[in-house]
Amino acid sequence: MSPAALLAASAGAAGVLGAWEVLATAEAARIAERLERAIAPLARARREGTAPSVAERRRLGALAAGSLFAAGWLLGGPLLGTAAALAGPTAAVAALRTRRARYRDEVRRGAAPAARALADAIAAGHSVRGALDEVAPTLPGAAGHELRIAARALALGEPTDEVLERLRTRAATRAWDTLVAAILLQRDAGGDLPALLRELATSLEVNDRLERDARTATAQARFTAWLVVGLPGAAAALAELAAPGFLRALIAAPLPAVLTALALALQATGLVAIHRIVRVRRK
Repeated sequence: MSPAALLAASAGAAGVLGAWEVLATAEAARIAERLERAIAPLARARREGTAPSVAERRRLGALAAGSLFAAGWLLGGPLLGTAAALAGPTAAVAALRTRRARYRDEVRRGAAPAARALADAIAAGHSVRGALDEVAPTLPGAAGHELRIAARALALGEPTDEVLERLRTRAATRAWDTLVAAILLQRDAGGDLPALLRELATSLEVNDRLERDARTATAQARFTAWLVVGLPGAAAALAELAAPGFLRALIAAPLPAVLTALALALQATGLVAIHRIVRVRRK
């Protein structure tokens, strides 16, 4: 073979390998983009408190089911993988609800800083509309996000009553109900709105501090309760790792399968009961 032919063959092989690498990179980018699009509702639920669409919920449920199926298959075989995959959509919905609940809690805790900032802006001579427009860009977190939505609606010319009512509905907490009611009441009946908002901010801060103290006082009891509930699942996982096929044999016979199902039901009941007992209501 001549040197020219050898060089040509080498160039062709390098070109094929380069094209293959480009295709692999493009495919990996598409997979990453699809994964990012599938988990985007989780990020929006925490950042904006928005509920996903039906298609987004389906994609997220399918991703959760596939992930749990793979994990269950590796841990205990196809039967456990199938059982884990069935819990995928429920786990996805639970994750969405948890992240939206955290967002709402952040909105609730932001009512006191919002009330104080609005009081300062109104005391400086702004109207309610002007105060919202002034405070919204400077307030951080979820409360600032909600105020920016309200400020944009006001800039588009929507009535103040409708914007405040929508803000109260989106926040869905007693703190924001009181804040909006104070603003609307002062507009109808008159009075010192900045002083009223400052008093409201102080009261909300006291309530938040008492709630944090209560959660701190019960932290050890809550951790112990969750630890006791989680021990059977951890023990089952360790037993499966030590003796592969243990879980499959456990549910193969009718009587052990019934007892296992009953144990799982009791565990779920215990989880719900503990959650209701230790939950601190945020309103």
